[in-house]
Amino acid sequence: MTNKKEYYKVKAENVIKYFKKRNIEGYYVENKEQAREKVLDLIEENASVSWGGSMTLKEIGIFDKLKSGSYQLLDRSTAENSEEKEEIYHQALSADYYLMSSNAITQTGKLINIDGTGNRLAALIYGPKHVIIVAGMNKISSDEESALKRVNDLAAPANAIRLDKDTPCTRVGYCTSCHVDDTICCHTVTTRYSHPDGRIKVILVGEELGY
Repeated sequence: MTNKKEYYKVKAENVIKYFKKRNIEGYYVENKEQAREKVLDLIEENASVSWGGSMTLKEIGIFDKLKSGSYQLLDRSTAENSEEKEEIYHQALSADYYLMSSNAITQTGKLINIDGTGNRLAALIYGPKHVIIVAGMNKISSDEESALKRVNDLAAPANAIRLDKDTPCTRVGYCTSCHVDDTICCHTVTTRYSHPDGRIKVILVGEELGY
């Protein structure tokens, strides 16, 4: 385990160097507890905060901390109907902080994401003042091709199963590039540079988190 931790640290340090070239702020922490504290360190009190769907954020236990803190939360899970949920989606685009994970990250610091509704990627691209991404080291891929393969053959099917979607990948375990109504692979975004400087912050965690 010690050797694996050291491997993660070395690998993360290299990715963070590339983040800097892309105007992305990068951080490395060893575990989910440190990741949770780093997120909280980056968020100012009384700020408005929202987030995209993410098993990683759930696994680090950030939601309970946010709900017990001094923040203005834009939480779509509190919506009483679809109209209210849609309104929160739109309000999230003006949040001070938006939290999410990334489906994959290349060794050279590119963020690779595939989304269904597109609200998560819309917030990543433009809107919130700060975007904080938390990602386990299992999300690191050698290049864009392997990153997309990771998303298609692991992240997308796993999330489709979690969301109880009626898609071919929930039955065969890999992407079939389907065109069914339940598909969650509608939008693909590669982020290679951050404008303005440091708007996107990535916390790499020396554990396997999310899908």
